[in-house]
Amino acid sequence: MRRAVGSVRAQPLTPREEAEVAGLLGERLAGLFWQQEPMDQRHGIDAARLVLARRPGSHQLARAALLHDIGKRHATLGVPGRIAATLLAIARVPVRGRMRVYLEHAERGARELEAAGADPITVAYARHQDGLRPDAIEPGAWALLKQADGEKHRVVHAAQYDGG
Repeated sequence: MRRAVGSVRAQPLTPREEAEVAGLLGERLAGLFWQQEPMDQRHGIDAARLVLARRPGSHQLARAALLHDIGKRHATLGVPGRIAATLLAIARVPVRGRMRVYLEHAERGARELEAAGADPITVAYARHQDGLRPDAIEPGAWALLKQADGEKHRVVHAAQYDGG
């Protein structure tokens, strides 16, 4: 429920946040990032900021956090559709169409990231974010990425990056 409320309330990135994203991603990967809905962009930057707050200088992990949900953009489901798809999946009800695309976002996004030249950790996290830790990601990094993904609404604010 907290995730749904946060998604509805998500604000577009500020120019400062856009610059943060640009500083972490190359042009090709940034192009994928900007194709996402504002709520997914917000989630990505919040997750990346948490990663960097806990492991300063871990740009590779921050990129993985920024890009892990890029496959969701193909489903074009709003928040209610995403909630419905998730609940149907929990109930093990087969879904088709855009809901199926949404539920398969991890693999779809991983293939896109791979094609765009993303590093192996970014690709592996996108692909396995809801599953078991892949060998490509060490346990501590995996735990941090999972925590950042789950704590998107309890994020460290930009002032903490300025020493403020």
